[in-house]
Amino acid sequence: MRDLLHESYNAMRHNRRRTALTMLGMAWGIATVVMLLAYGDGFGRACANIFANFGTKLVIVVPGRTSMQAGGQKAGIPIHFTQDDIETLTTNLPQITHITPEASKQASIQYDTRIFTWAVTGNDPDVMSIRALKLGEGRAYNMEDQIQRARVAVIGSEAKEKLFSGRNALGERIRVDGLSFEVIGVLSAKMQEGNDDINRVVYVPFSTMSDLKDTHYLDSIWFTYLTPEYEELGQSVRTIMATQHKFNQTDHQAVQVFNLMTQLHQFEIITLGLKVLMGFIGTLTLGIGGVGLMNIMLVSVTQRTREIGVQKALGAQRRHILTQFLAEALTITFIGGVLGWCWPMRLRSPWGGSPCTAPLLRTGRPATSA
Repeated sequence: MRDLLHESYNAMRHNRRRTALTMLGMAWGIATVVMLLAYGDGFGRACANIFANFGTKLVIVVPGRTSMQAGGQKAGIPIHFTQDDIETLTTNLPQITHITPEASKQASIQYDTRIFTWAVTGNDPDVMSIRALKLGEGRAYNMEDQIQRARVAVIGSEAKEKLFSGRNALGERIRVDGLSFEVIGVLSAKMQEGNDDINRVVYVPFSTMSDLKDTHYLDSIWFTYLTPEYEELGQSVRTIMATQHKFNQTDHQAVQVFNLMTQLHQFEIITLGLKVLMGFIGTLTLGIGGVGLMNIMLVSVTQRTREIGVQKALGAQRRHILTQFLAEALTITFIGGVLGWCWPMRLRSPWGGSPCTAPLLRTGRPATSA
């Protein structure tokens, strides 16, 4: 066996160019499989991170306008949410963990001579956990601020940069539609898409929002929940709202219920299909490299017919000769596989060290705001 392996090694050294090209073909096939599967897995992780950026178990209920007749009322009746709907949902859905009304508007934000038009949204203090907001500086407003209708604001990271140009924003006062608000907190940056203004939003207590607009009717209701049955939860929300506002519960235009778990499940299906497609393409590429290896080994056997004859004349059996060529093929495949596995890792590594030991970067795509 040792002599056969030695013969395989000498054969590869004698045909270095052919061996190197064969190894390159195998390395390319393995690298293609690794990169395509990594891209598919990375896309899935990016989608999960995007939804985690806003909270996965999150439901947004937005009022609309009826499109079907119900209870003697004609179609086209606008639906208006009030604080009573918050209490109704909380009472009838024990799965709800946090809930908040939302009232928002585009307002003029001014500090010193700098004026911008950004979204201002009023919510209960639970909005920090509901929308997965993380503080970079300062504090969030609390129930005391809510009760006292304090004119305090928590601003996004980009809002701070544009208003204060890197200076300390805590304790400073900004004017929102002419009213003075104290900046008590700055949010950490969140993933965003293009020119989305998610990092420029100004958050104020819901009670204080009434100084900027009429908050009797809510723009939307946000809540988080603890139950794996998210589809049944969405249907329950629609049924409760239909009973409360007397519209047909099958009328999806009257009340729109956005459940991020539903969208996440759809992206998981897309990700699975993408992984299967990329795996199939990578397998085809690897198969081409395998066919190349088979052709090279066939040529090698043809060229070494006399050597095989001499070995058989000296008493070598068929399994010995098969082991010799199999060892040569496995060596080429193993080295090519190692190179093909380490190559994509080196491409993803920001360090110049060993490609097989360098840590991998975790990257994500920009997120779409909820």
